[in-house]
Amino acid sequence: MSKRYTALLEKVDRSKTYSIDEAIEVLKGLHSTKFDETVDLSIKLGIDPKKLQQPVRGSVVLPNGTGKKVRVLVFASGENLKKAQDAGADYVGGNELTEKIKNGWLEFDYVIATPDMMKVVAPLGKILGPRGLMPNPKTGTVTDNVESIVKEAKKGKIDFKMDKDGNIHIPVGKISFSNEMLKENIISAISSVMSVKPSGVKGTYIKSIHLSLTMSPSVKLDSNRVLQYLKGI
Repeated sequence: MSKRYTALLEKVDRSKTYSIDEAIEVLKGLHSTKFDETVDLSIKLGIDPKKLQQPVRGSVVLPNGTGKKVRVLVFASGENLKKAQDAGADYVGGNELTEKIKNGWLEFDYVIATPDMMKVVAPLGKILGPRGLMPNPKTGTVTDNVESIVKEAKKGKIDFKMDKDGNIHIPVGKISFSNEMLKENIISAISSVMSVKPSGVKGTYIKSIHLSLTMSPSVKLDSNRVLQYLKGI
């Protein structure tokens, strides 16, 4: 553990749980790098992943974006190809993009495909899947409505999925954002995770919530307080 990280640990009361406002203030004080660190939201679900047929997954459009330029790739043809280009997609095409990706090209952050192009995209499952980039109807990334999905992606739409240990990780902005911008993004992200709670789940759905920077210790939120706040919105 580096001296910098050890020093940062001393600024976090590990025995305390924080409100969103308090946690953001702590993170602002932890920022000590030369680059604009990402604020990461981590949620531990009270779910046994092995008992679910499908992992908890969904998406959120952050009201203040992610703070980074999102490079959008769209697999489309014909009229949808032009619609994607006009909506601001960075890369649009078909088989030629598949070949580039097979050869190691991954200069994009978000992938959308029209239903008729999934036969072209399917062979990329082993490449895109582990990176969370595979188009999926459940997250709206397999669609004929390419215009609105491209625009959402550019604004800061993030797809999330529970990992094998029952955790969800969502980047919710940059530490340079104002406190209010970060709070709005955090609330939107937690609300989106709440909205995709599986109907058969009993007991505690959200066990814990943490916030951290790219290179900082995590700060634990008072999850009960946060969830009560969300109910009152």
